[in-house]
Amino acid sequence: MEKFRLEQAQNLLKDAAKSKTNEERLKNPKEGFINVDQFENIINKLFEAEEFIYTSRPHHKLDQTNAEIFVDKIIEARNGMDKILSNFGVIEKQTVEIDLNKYYNDLLILTTKTSLKKTIAKFGVDPQRIIVAGVPLDPDDMKILNPKIPETALDPINKKIKHVKNDINRKMEQFGLKDIIVIVENDKPGQILGKRAKELYNARLVIKDNLKDISIEEFITIVS
Repeated sequence: MEKFRLEQAQNLLKDAAKSKTNEERLKNPKEGFINVDQFENIINKLFEAEEFIYTSRPHHKLDQTNAEIFVDKIIEARNGMDKILSNFGVIEKQTVEIDLNKYYNDLLILTTKTSLKKTIAKFGVDPQRIIVAGVPLDPDDMKILNPKIPETALDPINKKIKHVKNDINRKMEQFGLKDIIVIVENDKPGQILGKRAKELYNARLVIKDNLKDISIEEFITIVS
């Protein structure tokens, strides 16, 4: 499984580097500005990946969990490099030709972020297979998020919760889906939604520090 995971991630990187004409177009750089935040993020991701060289001594073998983390760092750094090279005109922004259906075929995607739905829908994910939960899945969780919430405010929230649950059940049946994956940021609403979805639906939980700039490669790695 570990070997397959590594090979899969390597293949994704190769696929993502292909343009519609299957060739890399490198141009002379044009003048521009360095995105310092982006550059620092690349360096930080490479430093984080470098740690695995030392922690995996002497054979540098990674188990599945660490392999996923390591590859994720490399992919994030690579995406940042592509953005900088694109900003200086060295490479063109390319459309990645990947059939996403085979990666999320049996999954319903649950999140707290509307921005994630918009982003992955642009990748080609069916928006009908994505649910943005504006409320938690249990009224008690709302009290955790807002301990001072009045009881009178819980009635409309309960209705919204029932709507989300009905939506989940309906889509699971409508599309013949087998599993639910919760993709959230590392914040309180995301953690609570993920924990409750695991209890109710045995959902798979993926927590990321930032979903704003998620790439198609990262998405495939998450749902694979």
